[in-house]
Amino acid sequence: MTHDPLGVGEQPEPIDPDVVPAIDVGGALMPAVGLGTFGSDAVDAHTVADSVGGAVRLGYRHLDCARVYGNEAQIGRALRRLAADGIGRDQLWITSKVWNDRHHDVERSCEDSLRDLGVDHLDLFLVHWPFPNHHEPGVDVGSRDHDAQPYVHEQYMDTWAQMERLVDRGLVRSIGTSNMTVPKLERVVADARIAPVANEMELHPHFQQPELFAWCVERGIQPIGFSPLGSPGRPERARTAEDSDPMSDPVVRALAESHGVHPASICIAWAVQRGQVPIPFSTNPRNQRANLLASTMRLTSDEMQTIADADRDCRLIKGQVFLWRDGQDWRDLWDVDGRIAT
Repeated sequence: MTHDPLGVGEQPEPIDPDVVPAIDVGGALMPAVGLGTFGSDAVDAHTVADSVGGAVRLGYRHLDCARVYGNEAQIGRALRRLAADGIGRDQLWITSKVWNDRHHDVERSCEDSLRDLGVDHLDLFLVHWPFPNHHEPGVDVGSRDHDAQPYVHEQYMDTWAQMERLVDRGLVRSIGTSNMTVPKLERVVADARIAPVANEMELHPHFQQPELFAWCVERGIQPIGFSPLGSPGRPERARTAEDSDPMSDPVVRALAESHGVHPASICIAWAVQRGQVPIPFSTNPRNQRANLLASTMRLTSDEMQTIADADRDCRLIKGQVFLWRDGQDWRDLWDVDGRIAT
């Protein structure tokens, strides 16, 4: 055991970052497992930042950040302490995102993230949601931005042009999308000067999004999977009666027992082997280590198929707060009938 000077106590033995698989994304190698930094309502910014420091010491080299998470300044201080101990910027993959209320001011939003994180560039910068519909932290799912609107392609492409200028300026290496659908991505890819290299999306054994996943892979757009364990820490207000838990799935639990690991490790191993990049969030050092180590597991083709067959098409992060009309169904956000909802 080693002691973590960032103050989270005794740490498990680290994992050599070189054993973690990596994927070529935009001409650079993205570690195949990242650490999510969204603490939701439960974990404060300082705890997340301490956790980031401990995770990097454990072997993580991929951090998934966002301006709206409200902890980039604290993470930046952790990164400076890591740099002082010899783990510098050049060893890390850092992602951040522009929030909905800054679609018109992307470059300044990115500059704010760079300043708070204490770095001179980002490896990947994403448009967090395709809608400019803001909401305050902690609001109920029934809350609505009074200026909320549907996806407007021309406005999104204005935002995307600002993203492209960040690449031109050298502030970000690559740009990508998040929470998109095939109909929206088809239009973006057709009109973009610089195509997205990644799409961050909900992906876990109970929500595999095979159509969107395949569409992205076929076009060289790397799927990044948030909530890879089924978001067990998501707020109560965001839960619905039809939600399921992939870590409780009989198939996942049986595979975990046969491999002698926690079901979370099966979810991570499946994700990496399928070709998506999971970004689980945890502040528990032992869980962090197990998630990272799971990237080195190998499942058989039969085991992979049993997980594929366990898909329930169960979206857990529905995004209700981004709707734009009263009485609207959350499925309108996701273009389930193949058309962009207006």
